[in-house]
Amino acid sequence: MNPPRYKILFDGQLMPNATLETVKDNLARLFKSDRARIDALFSGAVVTLKKDLPEQQADQYLDALQKAGAKVRKELDQAIGLSLVQTEDHPEEPAPDTASQARMTCPKCGHEQTKAAECSACGIIIEKYMARQAQLAATTVTPVQEASSPYAPPRADVAENLPQFGELKVVNVAGRIGRVRYLGWSMAMMLCAFPVLLLSVGIGTLSSTLSMLLVAVAVLGMAVIGVCIGVQRLHDIGWSGWLWLVNFVPVVGGVFSLLMLIIPGSQGANRYGPPPPPNSNAVVILAWLTLLLPVIGIAAAIALPQYMGYTEQQLLQR
Repeated sequence: MNPPRYKILFDGQLMPNATLETVKDNLARLFKSDRARIDALFSGAVVTLKKDLPEQQADQYLDALQKAGAKVRKELDQAIGLSLVQTEDHPEEPAPDTASQARMTCPKCGHEQTKAAECSACGIIIEKYMARQAQLAATTVTPVQEASSPYAPPRADVAENLPQFGELKVVNVAGRIGRVRYLGWSMAMMLCAFPVLLLSVGIGTLSSTLSMLLVAVAVLGMAVIGVCIGVQRLHDIGWSGWLWLVNFVPVVGGVFSLLMLIIPGSQGANRYGPPPPPNSNAVVILAWLTLLLPVIGIAAAIALPQYMGYTEQQLLQR
């Protein structure tokens, strides 16, 4: 007996705390479709987004669409249980000679026509198509072409097209990075800027104007990179990148920057894309160096005066 098949239905309702425009944007990105076709899904009519799915794949579609904000539901697909292929459990029975058998519906495109071996709309051979569907049912699911209607959903897979991890780009305000990568990239930025500042000091002995220009370029580059990675860190939490401007508010900005280091990112994909890839060893080492800098600074501030006092005592004793 064939396993049960399921379909995914949508009637335009949204998940709690989801806004209509955000859900439409998420669906347009997931389906890789334009907004005009996505708007048709919110007409109020029940739309079949996917059908003829095994239970595991139906759960994947259900999870992906609900995370995008669409309140979809999974139901048994009763129509898929009908098969024209003879099996041991369901041997072929002689067709009754009645007038009701004079009409048929194409199993692929849904076109209704006089009973024939070939669909006049999409051109498939009915018997061969059903045999092929039965053969592939145990291993994989082929995309089902929906009937042509103004409410037809975009013909694109959802769960399969979702990348597991997002793409990493330092100079970019799109995408997401976690807490460890935020610290590591910040430390790498400071390490890259340090030799540039040393070079500017050396050039300052020759030309103060050229030295100031080099410092200005370095500071501008650090500002751009700092904004980009800060916005990506906020995206990982699920917040808007515009909140990065809160860092300029006195007192509040200090607390906010600390929250950016403490609050973990969203589990799985959010409205800003899939989660970032796992942290590399280099990123982890750089992040630890960033956390150790304040400790090293405090230890140096305590030890340096003591060392200078000890040196002065030795000189006086001589």
